[in-house]
Parts: sequence; C-alpha cells; structure tokens
Amino acid sequence: MARHRPHPQRHLHGRCGCRRLLRPSDPADRPAVSAAIHLAGEADIDGVLALVTAFHEEQGFPLDPDRRRACILPLLTGSPYGSVYLIGPQRAPIGYVAVTFTWSVEFGGLDAALDEVYLRPGVRGRGIAGEVLQAICKRLFEAGVMLIDLEVDRDNAPARRLYERLGFEARDTYLIMHRTP
Repeated sequence: MARHRPHPQRHLHGRCGCRRLLRPSDPADRPAVSAAIHLAGEADIDGVLALVTAFHEEQGFPLDPDRRRACILPLLTGSPYGSVYLIGPQRAPIGYVAVTFTWSVEFGGLDAALDEVYLRPGVRGRGIAGEVLQAICKRLFEAGVMLIDLEVDRDNAPARRLYERLGFEARDTYLIMHRTP
C-alpha cells in the first residue's frame, strides 16, 4: 500500500542517508508583494531616505545624510528636474525609482534617466522590478519623454538582463564621463 505524502512536499535522501523534508520554491508559497507604484511626496521623506540610504550603503556610495536629504527633497516637492516613485504599499514601501529629466537634441526632446532603481533584497527575483519599470516607462512615454536611459554596473548581470528584456540597449559607441565641481 502506498504511503500518503502531501503533494507539495518531497522527501530526499542526502549522501549521509538522512531524510530531509524540502518544499519546492513555488512563488505561490511566498507572501504576495505589491508592485504598485505611487509618486512620493514630501510626507514620504523618511521612508524614501531609509530606502535611499539602504541602496547607497549596498552600492558603497559615500554621501553624508544631510547631503542625501538635500538631494532627495526637491524630487519630493515638485521639482521640474525629477521625481521619486515608491514601490509597494504606501505605509511600508519595498523600493523606489528616482527619475530625473534633461533635454536631448539628438533624440528630439525630453530625456528621462532612471537615476536610481532599488528593491529591498528580500523581494528581489519576483518580477517586481520588471513590472514597475514597464509601468514607469509607459507613463514617461505617454507624458512625452523621447528617451529613457539608465546606468548599470557592467558586472551586474541580473540587472543587465532585466533591462535588456525591457528593451534597453547598451550604447557601446559612447562613454559616460563625469565632472564634479
């Protein structure tokens, strides 16, 4: 007579002969995480700063807290130079996208840069970033943006694959150069 085993569970024998109970990594088993986005405002400053600080620490960006706050605040108070979208529930966002604007003669108009894209590590790999970036790109193009660009670390293969799936292309003919005061 066959033994009854619940469907989502599998018994495996390791080399040491001991039995372990494993569950398949089924996305349905994970708690649902919202990919909703909303435009951040001044009231969101503390949540935005917490996420920006986490991203900067993860990336090793040296920016003191006062300077970081001064850089973010205009994006939350109606600056024409950019905005911040929060990802997830309004009370407990799981990430953000900072969008900034310039003008491109080459592409014939408004140029948006996805300046910073961040999701908390615990929610990565669930398709949230792709869904969010598609929605933001759609909004930007509908608003008249002619080009959306972003920077990605050459060694960040997962992010590069995501951006390529979303239609972003590397421009190997150009080198991004910076100058600070």
